[in-house]
Amino acid sequence: MEQIKTVGDTNWFVKDRFGLFIHWGLYSLAARHEWVKNREEIPDDEYEKKYFKHFNPDLYNTDIWAQLAKNAGMKYFVITTKHHEGFCLWDSKLTDYKSTNTPIKKDLLKPMVESFRKQDFKVGFYHSLIDWHHPDFIIDSLHSMRNNPQKDQLNKQRNQKKYIEYLHGQVKELLTEFGKVDIMWFDFSYPKTKESPADWIGKDREDWDSQRLLKIIRQYQPQIILNDRLDLNEVEGSWDIKTPEQWQPREMIKFNGVPVVWEACQTFSGSWGYYRDECTWRSVNEILCTLIDCVSKGGNLLLNVGPTARGEFDYRVIDRLDGIGRWMKYHNRSIYGCTQAPQEFTTPENCKLTYNPETKRLYLHILSWPYKSVFLDGDSYINRVEYAQLLNDASEILITKSLESWQNDYGQTKKSLVLNLPIVKPDVEIPVIEIFLKE
Repeated sequence: MEQIKTVGDTNWFVKDRFGLFIHWGLYSLAARHEWVKNREEIPDDEYEKKYFKHFNPDLYNTDIWAQLAKNAGMKYFVITTKHHEGFCLWDSKLTDYKSTNTPIKKDLLKPMVESFRKQDFKVGFYHSLIDWHHPDFIIDSLHSMRNNPQKDQLNKQRNQKKYIEYLHGQVKELLTEFGKVDIMWFDFSYPKTKESPADWIGKDREDWDSQRLLKIIRQYQPQIILNDRLDLNEVEGSWDIKTPEQWQPREMIKFNGVPVVWEACQTFSGSWGYYRDECTWRSVNEILCTLIDCVSKGGNLLLNVGPTARGEFDYRVIDRLDGIGRWMKYHNRSIYGCTQAPQEFTTPENCKLTYNPETKRLYLHILSWPYKSVFLDGDSYINRVEYAQLLNDASEILITKSLESWQNDYGQTKKSLVLNLPIVKPDVEIPVIEIFLKE
């Protein structure tokens, strides 16, 4: 199914399929969610005294980060240059609230970009539209000071237009000081809607001057992939990808009935930033099922890591990345360059199908290992399947064109091909059968 044509260059994006999201900032010191400033309504001076003055990631080694991601089979990364707390990972000329003024005294973004580029990664920058630190950002319903008794008085002294200039200026820095940037990932707009509470104070395209910001982005990096959070949904060319967050779509995502390029962004656990005591960590199997599900519906997975305040990946992250990498080593052909299978090929029970349109191969991911047989129903399989093999070791899977005649006595009469499986499940997390189709 043909996807909508994008302004940004998504040709590589729909082939690479698997990326690394990194949420890293001062909140890693609190280690209890990246929204800790908002959730606990921490004042600026206290937040700076506790976190800004103690941020010293002395074990930070970007080569290790890039190698871990590469070993896991990831192809691109997106880093939070600034999250909602307002803290910047690079030496921005427009603020003092940046890593070079913390005890680490370093620009943390440049070495990261260099290390990932050395491993042939595409580069993506997340940049928060929200800023709970900037003195001109109007205090709204999501602000950490939303319940401050002085809120209205403080807002009288604030000028959102000045903040807009700051926002645009920082985007210009990111797009002009780091070479080619492949993805720009903004987060996020929250306009007032019919469903909003009566006292809701949100922010929309006017509060970011999104139209002008869009022109700046396309001017400096015409081929950049842009996500969909500037509140310009209906404006042609204002976004390239749809970004469902922490949920899986039931089918390929469409906009006005037309399939679009999309990417699910998800976490290993219930937080984006490092959360020491959070314990709902997903297994390797579940993460792989999510990746396969995305590709089977024509989408990507952007999987998030929240590094610690010392600059390392948590041991649970390393464990999962290692497990994902072991599977990807043998099965990445079923992910890279793949998409949703043609509709004429039905998906067997407890399986997911992906398809490579260049090689004309189907990939059957068996989520629950059956006894002896997988049934490929319908004439499309019967007429077009040429050969099948387990992907992990390229061992042949014998194909029977119909069931044994005696089984018809039990009503098993559906026309199908039968993949004759080994009794014992292969020693891989999720077995994949590579199906070669006739021209």
